[in-house]
Amino acid sequence: MAFSSTFSVTPAFLCDNIRWFPHPSHMHQAVNARTRLRPISAKLAEKAALRYKKLGDSDLEVSEITLGTMTFGQQNTEKEAHEILSYSFDHGINILDTAEAYPIPMSKETQGRTDLYIGSWLKSQPRDKVIVATKVCGYSERSSYIRDNAKVLRVDAANIKESVEKSLKRLGTDYIDLLQIHWPDRYVPLFGQFFYDYSKWRPSIPFVEQLRAFQELIDEGKVRYIGVSNETSYGVMEFVHTAKVEGLPKIISIQNNYSLLVRCHFEADLVEVCHPNNCNIGLLAYSPLAGGALSGKYLDLNSEAAKKGRLNLFPGYMERYKDSLSREATEQYVELAKKHGLTLVQLALGFARDRPFMTSSIIGATSIDQLKEDIDAFLTTERPLPPEVVAGIETIFKRYKDPAIL
Repeated sequence: MAFSSTFSVTPAFLCDNIRWFPHPSHMHQAVNARTRLRPISAKLAEKAALRYKKLGDSDLEVSEITLGTMTFGQQNTEKEAHEILSYSFDHGINILDTAEAYPIPMSKETQGRTDLYIGSWLKSQPRDKVIVATKVCGYSERSSYIRDNAKVLRVDAANIKESVEKSLKRLGTDYIDLLQIHWPDRYVPLFGQFFYDYSKWRPSIPFVEQLRAFQELIDEGKVRYIGVSNETSYGVMEFVHTAKVEGLPKIISIQNNYSLLVRCHFEADLVEVCHPNNCNIGLLAYSPLAGGALSGKYLDLNSEAAKKGRLNLFPGYMERYKDSLSREATEQYVELAKKHGLTLVQLALGFARDRPFMTSSIIGATSIDQLKEDIDAFLTTERPLPPEVVAGIETIFKRYKDPAIL
């Protein structure tokens, strides 16, 4: 991992599998304090740096924030991307998330640009200090331009191999730390859809074939670990069972949507499946701020922040956060945050941070100011959130269960 130390100020029995590592930029403060014989309280020390957790069954120790990069090449220039990356890693983040499909919204003209920006930044970084997570597209009839000779994208051996080779070239590296399936090869409800449509079942690439393709890449040293994204309990169990029976690589992570506005899909049964005592799959939660909706900026659609936000820049994008009860629920969370002296961002990110099944929250930002606010929310918001705050969240949740369902 990126940063480590031999001392810890947090008792192990309070942290479970969490380890606390002071960031190098704060080490001189700790040393000077010890020299002056001034004690550092545990509470203050905990705010000095991000925490790190082991990702599933792997040996990856990942920061509780993962830097999301899907705006690089669309909303962010290469220079801005480098500044965001450097700020993130200077402040303790050690894992970044990208995908062959990025930037988002997807287009033939910009596809792969995010990786190129990351690759040019990686040239100046110690490779072993950066955990690179990327994703291979699942089934798609609209994104065939991503492959050299394919009318439909599939998660078969040929597609996976081509995806990895191209990703490695764009990123300028010879291995990927975590390769994830962006969405399943089979039909599942995706990106705001909630209920399974019985009539949409279709034949798909067998789980064993997918895992064998990953095994080959792992044997070649091009991929270290594998994971899934936008997956269901059925999919996770099939991958885990197939790996066990066939002696193939086990998935270590799941990257799914999770926030104050999107909870039920994961909490209903994936929590049980992914539990450390069951399948031990680490959650990398995307959109903990619900595409920016939980910053509160879209409550006033005429504000400058709202006009510049991606939900308005790209018509139809994440419309579930605008054309639903999400707005009404967000207003309730704003009031709860104010009642307890918090910002909405602090409430939303503090909630995601404290979930017992959370390994890391994926945070995207189009500016350093946004990124600083998000990182500070992790470090300055009381850990864990006070019981009265949690009770307030649950009261609102009981009334607005997943209000983004259209």
